[in-house]
Amino acid sequence: MASHPSARRRSPAYDPRPTIPLPGEHRVDRGSAVWARLATTLPDGGTIAIDTYPGTDLPGLRAALAEHLPDAVVIDIEDAAALPAERIDALIAGNLTDDRVFGVMSHHTLSDFYDPAELDRVAARVEAAPGLRIVVGWGATLAPVLYDVVVLADLARWEIQKRQRAGAPNWRADNGHEDAIRKVKRGFFVDWRVADRHKRGLFDRLDFVLDTNDSVDDARLLPAEAFHAALELAVTRPFRVVPFFDPGVWGGQWMKENLGIDSDDNLAWCFDCVPEENSLLVEAGGEIVEIPSIDLVFRHPRALLGERTFARFGAEFPIRFDMLDTMGGGNLSLQVHPLTDYIQNTFGMHYTQDESYYLLDASDDAVVYLGVKTDVDRSAMIADLHTAAAGTADFPAERYVNTFPARKHDHFLIPAGTVHCSGADSMVLEISATPYIFTFKMHDWGRVGLDGVPRPIHLEHAAANIQWDRDTEWTERNLVDRVERLAEGPGWIEERTGLHELEFIDVRRHWFTDVVPHHTRGTVNVLNLVEGDEAIIESPTGAFEPWVVHYAETFIVPAAVGAYTIRPHGPSIGRRLATVKAFVAGT
Repeated sequence: MASHPSARRRSPAYDPRPTIPLPGEHRVDRGSAVWARLATTLPDGGTIAIDTYPGTDLPGLRAALAEHLPDAVVIDIEDAAALPAERIDALIAGNLTDDRVFGVMSHHTLSDFYDPAELDRVAARVEAAPGLRIVVGWGATLAPVLYDVVVLADLARWEIQKRQRAGAPNWRADNGHEDAIRKVKRGFFVDWRVADRHKRGLFDRLDFVLDTNDSVDDARLLPAEAFHAALELAVTRPFRVVPFFDPGVWGGQWMKENLGIDSDDNLAWCFDCVPEENSLLVEAGGEIVEIPSIDLVFRHPRALLGERTFARFGAEFPIRFDMLDTMGGGNLSLQVHPLTDYIQNTFGMHYTQDESYYLLDASDDAVVYLGVKTDVDRSAMIADLHTAAAGTADFPAERYVNTFPARKHDHFLIPAGTVHCSGADSMVLEISATPYIFTFKMHDWGRVGLDGVPRPIHLEHAAANIQWDRDTEWTERNLVDRVERLAEGPGWIEERTGLHELEFIDVRRHWFTDVVPHHTRGTVNVLNLVEGDEAIIESPTGAFEPWVVHYAETFIVPAAVGAYTIRPHGPSIGRRLATVKAFVAGT
């Protein structure tokens, strides 16, 4: 039985609902007031487009419109003009493939899924109708109508996934009964790609953003000027996205015990910096409005990412931080991530999932599985993996894969192609590139998922990507304990802890008891307070208000911020703290 480290003091200061307060007077309407506000914008009649993100509760929106605006002419653009489901399925069949997890990235646009003649008929109906006319649905703005008001009904991808787990289908798909993994695949490779292309074209046309992350009855309507003001404010100061926590078969208890997260389940993951999935909470007009954080990436990529990072990745946030809790849980699956050439040619993704494990905590006997053993018998290892996948024998992982002791503040580097997994009784801060879905599981220790179904194993993909020359000696030399002291000053030390030269992310750790100078140097910084209860981030020029972060909180410093400082605050004054900071190397 593992010996667990003594528990930290419970840290209720960890904030699971960080907000961006928007100064000034901004009117936010909520619930039934949303529809009254829309009606009063056009008291003499006119046209409104409510363009939704796929996953929005469209029946709920239609019901609310019927109840609160009974005299309005409401047209569901999807029912009126979208192609039949079977034609859409045929269009995207090559993107979905037969695999349960992996598809091919779609380059469709939303207009591919609509009949142009039917869109013209919608426009004619709008033209002919009197009074208030509302076109609603994903693609409402595709109808050739000169709209008086444009509303974007938006929600975060994580909320979409929760709805799909509860039985919601993908857009125009009869797949509510399918397992959630296949629904996520369709979203990741098709729906969300198409939706984001469409949404980016709406930002300059918007009059309102409708927050539909909660029920339609509790929706919030944010004027476009407040939406844009919030995004403009976010890139001038440090901020946090809204973390979400998820159970898993190997999950543990550390986050519940140390971060004050209330859950009846074990918790496997905390996704606390995945802007494609997470949200921003904007505090305006006495209300909290939730908007997808990807909207910030799309709207202000240069100020957020920096010119050189934007030139390299486009409007995509390339760095991901998440936490993996196996404390009192089990091993992660033994896995490998695809090489760049493989992910490009097989899945159409332009960069891959390089990553690393930074240990926030670990028991006395915790280990990380990393790299294959020297002179490993490749064919025997693959054969034993197939045998284990068939369920006829267990896989003797320690015969083929190195295990390294894992201690608090150790940092293990995991360039794509390296066999790896975190063992039980660890608390890992995973610092990685963003394409999080591309994990080739090789062995899952005989478990099934929370749904009772075995989790997918992808041995063919894995075998094509394992770098067999990353043996014991190479792994020890290149991926374990690569700490290099770079600089120091009064009360602080800067170390480079990774990543490997094959990975595009660089990581610096700062130990400090006093003020530490930082500078974004033209690229986005992502940080986590990995030691200490509380620190404060300040601008040397007063460019933003001083801002406090707490233990284990991940935060983003936009490239446009430039110089900033971090120092101990509150209960941490006089103590030794540490942050880890990730940024795109070479920028």
